[in-house]
Amino acid sequence: MNVVLRGWHVLAGLLGFFGVIIAVNAAFITLAVRTFPGEDVRRSYTQGLNYNETLAARRAQAALAWNISAAFEAGNVVITITDRDAAPVDGAEIEASLLWPTNARFDHDLAFTQTGPGRYAAAVSDMQDGRWRLRGRVQSSAGVGEFEANLTWR
Repeated sequence: MNVVLRGWHVLAGLLGFFGVIIAVNAAFITLAVRTFPGEDVRRSYTQGLNYNETLAARRAQAALAWNISAAFEAGNVVITITDRDAAPVDGAEIEASLLWPTNARFDHDLAFTQTGPGRYAAAVSDMQDGRWRLRGRVQSSAGVGEFEANLTWR
């Protein structure tokens, strides 16, 4: 049997080939954006507009000269806060979250209580092994400060 290659055969082959390529690319793009949209911080555009206020808040925090450290200890996230004279900062309110770098579904909001002078703890459970980012805000009568730390679970 003799098959003749005609123009519409070539056109159908090209359209089919590029149609499959475009469909696969669209599927990959959709899956990539759904699993990680690329934003580390919500409303980053608005934060950019308020950049001068952010800089003023950072200067105020630097004037406090707080030393904020964080670690995992016995199933807890422990934060220690000292001032410029190495005196503990007591009576602070802490809002913080443990963030899993690749998927916000695993993030944990933490509730801290003071367990000692300048020492605050929050219980954690259902943690994935690996590196976590702790991001939070401390407020006391002396002022307000923000902090970040990278912690490794197990």
